[in-house]
Amino acid sequence: MYKLLLIARYSLLLFVSVLILASCGKKVVKKVSMESKTANEIFALAETVRKAYVNNDRATLEKNFTKEGYRELIGAMKSFESVELTFTPRWVDIEDSVSYLNVSWKGTWVVSGKKSDERGMAVFVLEGKPPKLARVLRDNPFKQPD
Repeated sequence: MYKLLLIARYSLLLFVSVLILASCGKKVVKKVSMESKTANEIFALAETVRKAYVNNDRATLEKNFTKEGYRELIGAMKSFESVELTFTPRWVDIEDSVSYLNVSWKGTWVVSGKKSDERGMAVFVLEGKPPKLARVLRDNPFKQPD
């Protein structure tokens, strides 16, 4: 009788374990939200703009800025021999057709053989669909070196 009771307990325990594993084993695929897609587009745009600035690719910069933003960028850009620039996105605010990307940046510019290290925090204002860079607020990495 004791063996039968012990076998029944283990059978019940095994049955419950199998039920728990079976109920937890289903993979639920969550859809990517629109805000997440927009944020990924914004991160990609920031990286494209960074690369274009480092390579002094004005055509790519013009393509990824609004007209006013590009005029402001060209007016602020200073010449340099070379630059190493990194962006670290910190925060994205998405409001209808305007988005704000907070970026921490570090850069090393070489001008006339002199090396200059700078760092700062910028806010990229992006407008439209697909997003384009309209303005850079706070510490603009494209105005460096000072």
